[in-house]
Amino acid sequence: MANGTAAPTDLDTRLEAHRTELTGYCYRMLGSSFEAEDAVQDTMVRAWRSYDKFEGRSSLRSWLYRIATNVCLDMLNAGNKRARPMDLTESTPLARAALSPRPDNTWLEPMPDARVLPTTHDPAEAAVAKESVRLAFMAALQQLPAKQRAVLILREVLAWKASEVAELLGTSVASVNSALQRARATLAERQEPGAEAAVSDPLDEDQQKLLDRYVAAFEGYDMTALTALLHEDAVMTMPPFDLWLTGTRDITGFMTTLGAPCAGSRLVPVQVNGLPGFAQYKPDPDKGGFMPWAVQVLEISEGRITGFHCFLDTQRWFPLFDLPLHLEAETDQVEQGA
Repeated sequence: MANGTAAPTDLDTRLEAHRTELTGYCYRMLGSSFEAEDAVQDTMVRAWRSYDKFEGRSSLRSWLYRIATNVCLDMLNAGNKRARPMDLTESTPLARAALSPRPDNTWLEPMPDARVLPTTHDPAEAAVAKESVRLAFMAALQQLPAKQRAVLILREVLAWKASEVAELLGTSVASVNSALQRARATLAERQEPGAEAAVSDPLDEDQQKLLDRYVAAFEGYDMTALTALLHEDAVMTMPPFDLWLTGTRDITGFMTTLGAPCAGSRLVPVQVNGLPGFAQYKPDPDKGGFMPWAVQVLEISEGRITGFHCFLDTQRWFPLFDLPLHLEAETDQVEQGA
């Protein structure tokens, strides 16, 4: 064993201690849950293989971030920018609504909070972390060139010093400051739907009541009650379909026409992208009980639901959230897995 090299079990433990925060970093960089986890695994393997060359001139954490950044930059060389439906098409009136899917690698993907948000006892730090994985912010990040994206995340989200970022990227402090200024300007120019989503942590009493009313309205498929909870300009999206709808009339109209099979669904709470969400199970006509249908992410502002985002690829999302792939008829609620 090379001088100064950690024992295998000790190194494993030290590397694993950084997995959650590295996953959050790679997720912000890549916009994909699964690519982020692949990138972190690649980072861990590279770190393990080259640990005997790690000279300790920086902390282990900084070294891992350097490796992870290089992995992400390599993955982003393909030029693919993850997006939401509203980033790609105009809103479609219900009368012309058509469900046209696009490939998986088109879409910004949801992520369970537990996989990307490290435990912290600092409320301000926790709030910044949650805000930085919300769908609107994630979508804005995807519009930045890869290195600007890295600089913005490291400086604004992770609060690294400009000198630390310069060392990580192998560039100058002036270059880092310039990249950060350009990234901020780009984000300021974009008016992101959902950017105003204001959810306290933990939910305040009014927000919890709003969610309780939402569950009752959705499970009862009561469009009058649901309309009262939605902002008049609320947005509904349904990846992998590029269709998106604006306004209560079109949203509830869709739910009672193309979306009518969702009547009688059950909702199970999940923590997703720093926002309240639900796993939606709809009635299973073949087996009885309920089958997975969507992971819903809700954006809330000023006492109304402003965004209602349904990720429909249940064979991918439900295992990611440790959710069962079937609910028995008598089961109204399940506890999410650890």
